[in-house]
Amino acid sequence: MASPRLETYCCPNRDAATQLVMNFQPEVFCGVCIGSASISLLLTILQLLPKKGQSPRKMPKASSSSTILLLISICDILGGLGMIFRSSVWLGFPGFIANISVANGTDVWPSAFCVGSAMWIQLLYSAGFWWLFCYAVDSYLVVRRSAGLSTIVLYHMMTWGLAVMLCVEGIALLYYPSLSSCENGLEHAIPHYITTYAPLLLVLVANPILFRRTVSAVASLLKGRQGIYTENERRLGTEIQMRFFKIMLVFVICWSPNVINETLLFYLELQPDINEMPLKNLRSAALITWIIMGVLNPMQSFLFTLAFYGWTGWRVDLKWRKREIPWESMSSSTVGENAYPSPVNYQSNIHDSKKISTTDSQQTDEAISMLSEANTSSDERLTRSSPIYQGW
Repeated sequence: MASPRLETYCCPNRDAATQLVMNFQPEVFCGVCIGSASISLLLTILQLLPKKGQSPRKMPKASSSSTILLLISICDILGGLGMIFRSSVWLGFPGFIANISVANGTDVWPSAFCVGSAMWIQLLYSAGFWWLFCYAVDSYLVVRRSAGLSTIVLYHMMTWGLAVMLCVEGIALLYYPSLSSCENGLEHAIPHYITTYAPLLLVLVANPILFRRTVSAVASLLKGRQGIYTENERRLGTEIQMRFFKIMLVFVICWSPNVINETLLFYLELQPDINEMPLKNLRSAALITWIIMGVLNPMQSFLFTLAFYGWTGWRVDLKWRKREIPWESMSSSTVGENAYPSPVNYQSNIHDSKKISTTDSQQTDEAISMLSEANTSSDERLTRSSPIYQGW
């Protein structure tokens, strides 16, 4: 899982709270991380692959939001691979890892592996947090008609720049002046923890606000588009709201154990002796949340694909099709049970026989289509008179 304790464990003079969790059933913990990350990785790839039964589709126009969704999945997949690799080495070579605890040791490779693997995991998940924040910003800007595919360059600069800067800064402060002298006080650890959890807390605080404002803006667009607010508009607004709710629900489920665990461990660090009997319940809670983190953190990649696309089915179509990208492809007007779901292109069925000729109406349709999601259930689908479903 992704925790700043991974980096602090690389210090030979690590604090007692870090020693407590890292030495608690390490074989079981590493096995849990490998199992959860492997299952999540396989299911995520299964979700993104095209499915049998899909009708041939044309290549859709790319959008910044579709690119962001893809990059979030890539960050989660690479972060999960880092967990699998790190935990496998810990299980397969316990003697190699044991050398990390030797202060002033001559073998630098164990410490280099510890630091490198921890930084890889932290950097990828931190980048995923920043991309999720960019997703909320982009959703709001799309409704305000202030975003486009060109803004993805700015998102790349912000996401990778901030992720790398915070990761390097936190690691440099933690290990200053050297690995053998790090963790000689909270002045080394606190900046590292702040740089690790800053993007996570940003998503927890800022994304719900941005999503709420986006939903309000969507309601205004739907009302102003035809001058009335029909059942279709109401259903579409609810659908977009549920999409945002599912995204935040997955994020809270996967990362709230990290916040709880870190709070408990910081409290234990401040105690003169963490092994005192009055602290037994706190130690147990910290160990329980530690194991829960090993399960839920890697599962984010799969759960996010469920929030983004819904369950796409088991029937994978491995036939290569020219110029077709599964995560950005448009589904046909008749979506099968196992078709790869994609967000919906909206149009009210009032006056559906008339063509919308104004530029404002077309821009409104494009903005709404990027925020809504197709549902494979027939009773939750828009009417057949709507235009074809358009990929995000």
